[in-house]
Amino acid sequence: LKFRLAGYPRKHNEGRVEVFYNDEWGTICDDDFTLANAHVLCRHLGFVAATGWAHSAKYGKGVGRIWLDNVNCAGGEKSIADCKHRGWGNSDCSHEEDAGVICKDERIPGFKDSNVIEVRKLLARLGSRCCAGSRRASCQELCHGAALPQGSPAWPRSSKIAGWPSTPPLPVGRAGPVSGLLSPYRLFTERQQLNYRLHSVSCTGTEVHLSMCTFEFYRGNSSAACGAGMPAVVSCVPGPLFAAGNAHKKKQRQQQQQGQPRIRLKGGAKIGEGRVEVLKSSEWGTICDDRWNLLSASVVCRELGFGSAKEALTGARMGQGTGPIHINEVQCLGTEKSLWSCPFKNITQEDCKHTEDAAVRCNIPYMGYENLIRLSGGRSRFEGRVEVAVGTGDGDQPRWGLVCGEGWGTLEAMVACRQLGLGFANHGLQETWYWDASNVTEMVLSGVKCAGHEMSLSHCQHHGSSLNCRNTGTRFAAGVICSETASDLLLHAPLVQETAYIEDRPLHMLYCAAEENCLSSSARLANWPYGHRRLLRFSSQIHNNGRADFRPKAGRHSWVWHECH
Repeated sequence: LKFRLAGYPRKHNEGRVEVFYNDEWGTICDDDFTLANAHVLCRHLGFVAATGWAHSAKYGKGVGRIWLDNVNCAGGEKSIADCKHRGWGNSDCSHEEDAGVICKDERIPGFKDSNVIEVRKLLARLGSRCCAGSRRASCQELCHGAALPQGSPAWPRSSKIAGWPSTPPLPVGRAGPVSGLLSPYRLFTERQQLNYRLHSVSCTGTEVHLSMCTFEFYRGNSSAACGAGMPAVVSCVPGPLFAAGNAHKKKQRQQQQQGQPRIRLKGGAKIGEGRVEVLKSSEWGTICDDRWNLLSASVVCRELGFGSAKEALTGARMGQGTGPIHINEVQCLGTEKSLWSCPFKNITQEDCKHTEDAAVRCNIPYMGYENLIRLSGGRSRFEGRVEVAVGTGDGDQPRWGLVCGEGWGTLEAMVACRQLGLGFANHGLQETWYWDASNVTEMVLSGVKCAGHEMSLSHCQHHGSSLNCRNTGTRFAAGVICSETASDLLLHAPLVQETAYIEDRPLHMLYCAAEENCLSSSARLANWPYGHRRLLRFSSQIHNNGRADFRPKAGRHSWVWHECH
């Protein structure tokens, strides 16, 4: 059984409950519905518990079958199928009685985030076996939607196949063009048996998923279907953002020159995810999550050069922003070129707090960068000595080697953790003698210098094939410790301004400050302990707006106790 939350308007932890049974999505009737039922369903969806439930199609009427009616759970069941009910598909309800749930906004530890419309199982089974009589825009959905199991390439541009009519050209600057379709005849002859399930797929090109296009199922003997057609095949290539390293910077420069409102993602560990921030009146601010959904999130993703949105996140799931909350209740149709073309409300101070900042996870092309890097020797998969693959061109077997630890720091570790898909960097280590558990001993990369935004270590500056490393022993190989979440420290700047004052302080009261280098260098020339220093004094407050506790970078074993404290 698969479950999802649907409907509108809603937040990520609430919605109409839909269940995938017998190859078809359907709803649950609200007759005899209880909070115990909601508990079981919320656990299916990855939340720890339910806080409430909704009746009478509060989140809108569903479509298709009403799979369950008169459901009666005790609350401890592992599956809704273990609860008492009238039987699958046996219901006397209409969709005006569709049940919904409100789940506690706390995830089950280790549960994979899956609150997206699930079409992977369907498409994994279909492969490319849509009948080629479907319309051409359907290729676009296969390439930029959430359907492809390995991460989807993004926005398509052109394709050709007999029986797939062309569609109007899409706006320039969208991510991921589709280069064209592979020959279906070769694939047709290579496959023993083709079982077609879909035909007459018709998309406009702006749908979030292929499942949102119109299509028809083949019923009965699917092996005899699509007699006049061939299997539909797509070929996806990365968009300009991924094909050329400078494309994003060039696009940003163009936007600045043209004076367009700008948009960015912050707080995400991976490319294509983060809290949505917009520039308005020369000030960056966030978006309130009221009515935030996949359609609006997809407009943001495409505007930034990615594919459609995989998830529209609410409740500051990518950390809380700072500054103003610029807009609220964004209601995009999904066809807009920019978020600023969508209807929205200007915010008032009482409407929203930063605990309601909206965020997105976008679909990005599958580039395979994670296959060119690995960690060895660590206590968990999140830490270890960095090993990179070289010589992977022309079908060669990759040769694995180490990275010189000289100059290796946090920025380089950030790129390595991103390439590994392991989140943020906690530490970048220049010595890894304690992780000496691999038979890889050759140093193959040196002089690595990253800006921090790169997708792969190969995109950073490095010495290339001419290795230049003072210490080539394995103990001096670079290592990383990665983390799925990170702290985000923010100084309370207004407090500094409000409390600042000038004080003349006697030197005999400043010995500790001098020992800890808190005074300017000219203090060394003063006539200690006589005279005074003129100091700028202020109070400070530092807030952690991130998603992890802040801990000192140095371990407790290296702390030094000082008489000044």
